Amino acid sequence: MNVFGKNIKYLRKRQERTQEDVSLALEMKRSTLSGYENGVAQPSVNALIRFSMFFNVPVDTLIKVDLTELSESQLLQIEHGFDVYVKGSNIRVLTSTIDQHNEENIEFVNEKAKAGYKSGFADPDYIKILPTFHLPFLSKQKKYRTFQISGDSMLPIPDGSYVTGEFVLDWNSIRPGQAYIFLTLDDGIVFKLAENKIKESKKLTLHSLNSLYDEYDIDIRDLKEVWKFVHYISSEMPEANQEKQDLANTVKQLRKEVQAIQTRLNI
Repeated sequence: MNVFGKNIKYLRKRQERTQEDVSLALEMKRSTLSGYENGVAQPSVNALIRFSMFFNVPVDTLIKVDLTELSESQLLQIEHGFDVYVKGSNIRVLTSTIDQHNEENIEFVNEKAKAGYKSGFADPDYIKILPTFHLPFLSKQKKYRTFQISGDSMLPIPDGSYVTGEFVLDWNSIRPGQAYIFLTLDDGIVFKLAENKIKESKKLTLHSLNSLYDEYDIDIRDLKEVWKFVHYISSEMPEANQEKQDLANTVKQLRKEVQAIQTRLNI
């Protein structure tokens, strides 16, 4: 079976559609569709365009990439219309910038740029205008981006901190208890701990470090990008942990009392 036939059959079954459903939607005979799927007929350019629009997958991808070998997150990103570069089965879904030495920049998305990033994250012209910098202690083989976070849901990481993340292509690799920066359809940029439920329900459960905030689920279809937390930069000193401080004060007081008792008893 050729790649194109294998792909349209896979996409059809992925959407739980029959050959009758797809052939009616594309206004072609069922036998024609069957011929394409089985590799005994070659589609015209017009047919390729119709399949591309129907499945929301680029023509180049349909005829060159074996979609059955891709992860769920990669397929979802393609179906969501990301501007992808395809080379064999390796898919690059991230719009990025490089410096004069052909090394990846770390783009900086500050508080003012966050609203624009929600819609412009895949637009090369938008990404090019973001400030960039380098951190010598980070790997040159990985892609990083820095986001300014807001709010107190991830205290003790303070409001306004600059959080750097490593780009995550395969969302199945998301680990429980690890912090990530998520770009979502509705909420834009959010910084949370993640619980991976993709295999069970195609969802993630997001948690805050601040216990005052409730956990909540997000469907992976509502995700645009995922970045694994690497480090943060802040001009604020972290606040003292009051519970630990109270405990330390109590221990110190008990020591003093024990010493006083020992002194009276001449121990």
